[in-house]
Parts: sequence; structure tokens; C-alpha cells
Amino acid sequence: MLQTELLLDPLFLKPFLTGLPYAVLLPLLGAYLRLKDEWLAALALAQTAAAGALVVLALAWPPAVGGLLGALLAATAKHGAEGLAPALRGAAYALLLLFGWGVAVLLVANLPVAERLGHALLDGQLYFTGTAELLTALAVLAIGLGGVAGLSRALLAAHFFPDHFRARGRSASRDHLLFDLLVAAALGFATMSVGVMAAFALVFVPPFLAFHRATSWRRGLVYAVACGLGGYVAAFALALLLDQPFGAVLSLVLAALALVGVLRASTGGRRG
Repeated sequence: MLQTELLLDPLFLKPFLTGLPYAVLLPLLGAYLRLKDEWLAALALAQTAAAGALVVLALAWPPAVGGLLGALLAATAKHGAEGLAPALRGAAYALLLLFGWGVAVLLVANLPVAERLGHALLDGQLYFTGTAELLTALAVLAIGLGGVAGLSRALLAAHFFPDHFRARGRSASRDHLLFDLLVAAALGFATMSVGVMAAFALVFVPPFLAFHRATSWRRGLVYAVACGLGGYVAAFALALLLDQPFGAVLSLVLAALALVGVLRASTGGRRG
């Protein structure tokens, strides 16, 4: 078992700081995905990003390039499915997820060079990140926050007042596409650091909890970010102390928080 002094070791400071921007941005983006009932798309985007990283690795390209391209391609496909009925749209996201997973598994099974990266993308490779990954994460956070600030009003109006755009002779399609590309880019880079399931957990669990407790949209966003940060810090400390893969620990910590939230809501409902 690792000693508690490792939590303060400079060796782990950069990895810790690298994950923090994603712990802020992904729950924020996840709140809008949950509002649109498209949370399953986040897992499909993350898995496709992993598949893209493995594909370009076979071509001797940087995996981060493939992760970003794979996520952007998946986002374009997702945007094209938005005209479908809700049930068919969910099926499209599931098919995209299966396609990304199948490609990734086949590459790992048949290309020795992809096997190590494949496991790293599943478990997360946060401990091996450095200055370049930290600067990238900070840039992604800055762009992501700017994008959310610029698109938030249009996304909320399109959801709560769908006739607003039609009455003005406009369409919200462009805003949705820009948001999808923003989510894809964030997940593409996050997957390279924290792993597929950990990135999805940050998108899914904090907004899930926020939607059950917050009394307003702004408070919900703050609550989601707070849950993401709290879960991230706790998971990083536990993963170090127990010498376990970070991605798996983060997924379990956030899943446990979600379970506690569900139980509390259920108990409160019965009492009421």
C-alpha cells in the first residue's frame, strides 16, 4: 500500500492537475446532454475516441490526433441522427457505441502495438501525463467554458421554447452541431488521460445527481461541477493509497455517489 506522503509528491502533482480541468468541464457538458436526454451519446463518443486513437496508432500517428478525429466523426454522425424519433436516436447512439467498441477490441487483439494503449485507454493513463497533457487540458477547459457560455442560451431556448427559433425563421441545428463538436473534442482529449469509462462517469453521474437535488438550472450546474470535483479528488487519493488504476476507482467512486443519491431520494419519497 502506498504511503499518504505520495499524495503530496511532486511526481503526482502534474497528473492530478491534468485531470482537474476535465472534472470541471465534463460534468458541465453532461448537464446539457442530460437536458437533451443524450447522455448515452457521451459513452459512444468516448468509445469512438478510443477506437480512433488505436486506428491512428497503427499508422504511426499520435494517438491524441486519432482520439480527437474519432470523436469528431462520431459527433457528426450523432448530429445526423438527431432528426430521428427519440427511440431510434437512442438506438443510433448504441450502434455507434458498439461500432467503436468492436473496432477497438479487434485492433487490440490483432496489433501488438495497440494492446498496451488499449488497456491504458480502458484504465486511464493519468499517472503518465506530463506538461503537454496539462497544458492541453487547460486549453480544452478554457475553450469548453467559452463554448458553453456562448451556446447555453440557445440550447436552453431550443429545449424549453422550441417554437422560439421557428417563429424567428431560424433553426437551432447549427448550435446543436457546435455543441456536439465541443463535447466530442472534450471527450476525445479526456479519454486519452482518464480513460473511456471514467470520462463517461464524469459526464453522467454528476448531472444525474444534480437533476435530482438542484432547485434551479444554475444551481444544478454548480452542484454537478462540485460533485465531479469531489469525486475526482477522492478517487485520485484512493487510487494512490490503494495502488489501483485511477479510471476504475473514479468510476466506482462516482457510481457509489449515484447509488447513495438514489437511495436518499427513494427514502425521502417514501417518507413524503
